[in-house]
Amino acid sequence: MLRPGDVFAGYVIDRTLGRGGSATVYLAHRPSEPAVALKVLAGDPTPEAVERLRREFGIAHGLRHQHIVAMAGEGPGWLAMQYLGGGNATALSTLGGALAALGQIADALDYAHGCGVVHCDVKPANILLAPSLPDVHAVLIDFGVAYLIEDPVEPRAAHPDHIQASLPYAAPELLTGEVPSPATDEYELACTAVELITGAPPFHTATAVGLIDAHLHHRPPRVSHRYRWLPTAFDSILAKAMAKRPEHRYQSCSEFVHLITRVVL
Repeated sequence: MLRPGDVFAGYVIDRTLGRGGSATVYLAHRPSEPAVALKVLAGDPTPEAVERLRREFGIAHGLRHQHIVAMAGEGPGWLAMQYLGGGNATALSTLGGALAALGQIADALDYAHGCGVVHCDVKPANILLAPSLPDVHAVLIDFGVAYLIEDPVEPRAAHPDHIQASLPYAAPELLTGEVPSPATDEYELACTAVELITGAPPFHTATAVGLIDAHLHHRPPRVSHRYRWLPTAFDSILAKAMAKRPEHRYQSCSEFVHLITRVVL
């Protein structure tokens, strides 16, 4: 663990921003440079962990979009990226703000898909906000489990205990070990939209196995039955974006968000 005032890779540590199972993220700075979020692998990382972080940096660094996190530097076991101090998307307090953020992230995802990248872990925690702006500015982070469409087909985990995606938002094809596609991100964005608009993700179960079963076998919820202020058209749009088969979803993330914005506002 690094402490405030420590120096790592030329960065002065200001404070800890968050900890995960394999890494800690710090707010850090170099003299006369903007502050960054510094992600450092914990302990004595394996070569595989170092390679995964290097790959995360490389994928995100190759994407230049105002709503995708900008990379600032990297080295063995660490990377530095754009710091956003406004919290994640769950901090949005208005419907208009949530829809604006969803539209920005949809545009970022469509751009990434055009570059051959599927994010595979779209969720509110991976959508960060810039603080103190008159308008919402959302940024997509964490390409750690992203899939490159042009790569040779890689084996995908077929068993729930090997899944890398976040279960409340995981597309069915991720749970069955199929190859991801842009429609995978659309499904996860739809789950994210439900949470940002209603305060909770679409499926509610007591166990991980229950969540997996819901994504694989249950119809998308009729959200308007729980939230009477939502029109029934919202349910129809959501059902298509959360179709079990990727080919039955919308052609783009932006198309989905445009439709829900039109019926909700």
